[in-house]
Amino acid sequence: MSATLPLASMTTEEKLQVMEQLWEDLCRDEQQVASPGWHGEVLAAREARIARGEARFSDVEEVKARLRQKLA
Repeated sequence: MSATLPLASMTTEEKLQVMEQLWEDLCRDEQQVASPGWHGEVLAAREARIARGEARFSDVEEVKARLRQKLA
């Protein structure tokens, strides 16, 4: 099946709504969508950094402030 959307005439909000609907539908049966192999590799690397004490964590509010400052 091929679906075509009028993307050029859709607002950003409409596009985001369609994306949300697609995501909700895909999440209904997680077994149908396999994670790519590289996801496991990334998670393993992050766990290793945590185990070695090399991982850094930031508070959500701190991250928001940094992004706002960077984008201003």
